[in-house]
Amino acid sequence: MTDFVFQNPTKIIFGEEAELKIVADIKDGGYKKTMIIYGMGRVKQNGLYDRVVRRIIKNELGFTDFGGVRPNPVLSFVHDGIEWARKNEVDSILAIGGGSVIDAAKAIAAGFYYDADVWDFFDKKTSPTKALPVFTILTLAATGSEMNNVSVITNEEEQKKYAFGSNLIFPVASALNPSITMSVDNRQSAFAAVDAISHILEVYLSKQNNLRLNDRLSEALLRTIVKDTEKILENPQDYDARASFMWSATLALNGILSCGAEGYYFANHLLEHSISAMYDVAHGEGLAVVLPAWLSWFREREPKRVDRFTKKLFKKTGDEGVVAFEWWLRSLGLATRLGEIGIKESQISYIAENVATAALRSKIYKEYDKKTVEGILKRALRS
Repeated sequence: MTDFVFQNPTKIIFGEEAELKIVADIKDGGYKKTMIIYGMGRVKQNGLYDRVVRRIIKNELGFTDFGGVRPNPVLSFVHDGIEWARKNEVDSILAIGGGSVIDAAKAIAAGFYYDADVWDFFDKKTSPTKALPVFTILTLAATGSEMNNVSVITNEEEQKKYAFGSNLIFPVASALNPSITMSVDNRQSAFAAVDAISHILEVYLSKQNNLRLNDRLSEALLRTIVKDTEKILENPQDYDARASFMWSATLALNGILSCGAEGYYFANHLLEHSISAMYDVAHGEGLAVVLPAWLSWFREREPKRVDRFTKKLFKKTGDEGVVAFEWWLRSLGLATRLGEIGIKESQISYIAENVATAALRSKIYKEYDKKTVEGILKRALRS
């Protein structure tokens, strides 16, 4: 185990009416005017927005709202949000939504005090020195953004989907009410499962050192997510399954699983980010296609690691283990082939070039060159 420092300052408010309780945290922080950020209007349609606003008004806090975050949030929205936040002189941000909304909120928070383009943070040209405090009300458990210091944004003009991290954008507090997620349909629930699983697998499989505790924690979370997902798809109103899944997805990427890990990297996210930056593909949908192809490729290099994963979860090893994982994804109603999400073989070279360019920003640029990425993606063409 390598030396590490673990600090996660985010307060989690979990359970019924958590979305109302978090308003007290905003008030207790001394903030006077918050900017409510949300997606395409669902939180207004289901009454969540109104419940939260009534509590904000009751606590004599000011607010303004800024809706319209779309899946795979884009840079132009972040630019507009920064301008809106400055114009309305807010002192905090409240994100009501899933990972896309929270990521947009973090980017706006980081860009609020920065005089140049917030994309500089994502392009690794500089780092923020100050940010607005962010609070979140989670409506879709998947990304773990409610308890980590990362934001992922798509630069739609350059077709680049990059992430940046800073301790300044850890949410101050996040409200997790499993009941809110009961209206999430099966398709989005399946996407969420793939995203959470991928967050665990990225570290579990790619780390270069042996960490027994981390492995066992990861395996427990993986098994829990698999079982809870099956329960949720069978009965979307299963509160216990929703609660267990929600907390598992948070733990999957709040930093605890990577403590002491050496040399790990997020290869599947590297590949998928290029796909969803270039085409209209949901993040979880893209991961369901990338993961089996990458797992097949990675097993040829690290068979013991992949076999341990597939044996623990599906009681199979070798090629049969990889196939078992893919068929589990298909049992959720997910596509696992590029053609099924509208991507043709002729487009692979273009995607691979985008991935290779993104890889130059990371320590794995030599391993994930264009030729290698093309080979991995071509595995996702096979029937």
